[in-house]
Amino acid sequence: MKELSYCDLVADHVRHLAPYQPGKPMAELERELGLTSIIKLASNENPLGPSPHALEAIAALKGELALYPDGNGFELKNALSAHYALDLDHFVLGNGSNDILDLVARTFLGPGTSAVYAQYGFAVYPIATQTMGARGIEVPALQFGHDLPAMIRAIAPDTRVLFIANPNNPTGTFLPGDDLRAGLRQIPSEVVVVLDEAYTEYLSEDQCYDPVAWLDEFPNLLICRTFSKAYGLAGLRVGFGMGHPQLIALLNRIRQPFNVSVPGLRAASAALGDREFLERTRALNAQGRRFLETAFDSLGLSCLPSFGNFMTVAVGQGRKIYDQLLRQGVIVRPLDAYGLPHHLRVSIGTQSENRRFVEALAQSLAVRTPVSAVVV
Repeated sequence: MKELSYCDLVADHVRHLAPYQPGKPMAELERELGLTSIIKLASNENPLGPSPHALEAIAALKGELALYPDGNGFELKNALSAHYALDLDHFVLGNGSNDILDLVARTFLGPGTSAVYAQYGFAVYPIATQTMGARGIEVPALQFGHDLPAMIRAIAPDTRVLFIANPNNPTGTFLPGDDLRAGLRQIPSEVVVVLDEAYTEYLSEDQCYDPVAWLDEFPNLLICRTFSKAYGLAGLRVGFGMGHPQLIALLNRIRQPFNVSVPGLRAASAALGDREFLERTRALNAQGRRFLETAFDSLGLSCLPSFGNFMTVAVGQGRKIYDQLLRQGVIVRPLDAYGLPHHLRVSIGTQSENRRFVEALAQSLAVRTPVSAVVV
């Protein structure tokens, strides 16, 4: 009997798909190296943890955990509706914003279609595109970020989706709102524009723009946001999309029932209104960013300007330095999978975490720079 190869049972585009590689978990490093003091600065999580309002909401859950969640997510949609001044039919909920990206691909992409995204853009864009058997059109980056005019020129007759991350992960670059809006006016209405704003809460006041106000003008615009980053709920996996009701209705046809858990729905609803927590998160992030910028400069390293809660820094042999940091109990993110083998991405942590990272990095680079020289 011939031995069965399951690879022969799937389509070529699935067979050749490279899975997404998440940041290394702390428990895995502890098992591998026997370390007990580990800091994780690899996945852009909020070092403050969840909003206290979210923790209170979760603590109040008792018998509800034995029940299925509200499949329509009314409570959270109602909170989002009040927060963004949009009707309920403008929202779709997801198991993190990744789920929304996947919904878009499953709804609009397939064999004979294409999606446009930027070089050094979020890895999920090409994965979601290839999963559906669609053609990916990767546009070369401009200064490590999106070259929006070039992306618009790259749109083909079969293009159905254009992905924009703003700020971009993993490079941290940013497109000003005026540039985005001008670009949207040049994109054909049959192309769904996914504006992925997972890090928008980290923008300073002078950088903020309001794409929600553009939805009437651009019915092909879908805004994706998440509670995983600034709101500190990465472990609960809650994201949402905002768009024209007709676009949202199509995504809801594909969406799995009960795709957001009871704790996720309740915690996100509570966290949304916690402005004090968001301000503390922004302040800590801004302080940490300044510290790391100064530290990198003191170590003679070049970092990319960042508008999120992470920094991307050129260290030479990225994978080698990553491995050396691991042995010191510091987890960051190597970027060779993104085509950036000389860079590392480090999440901005608490001040003590940032200091420990800099100390470990200096040791890994064999730089005899006193720690006091890189402390602000």
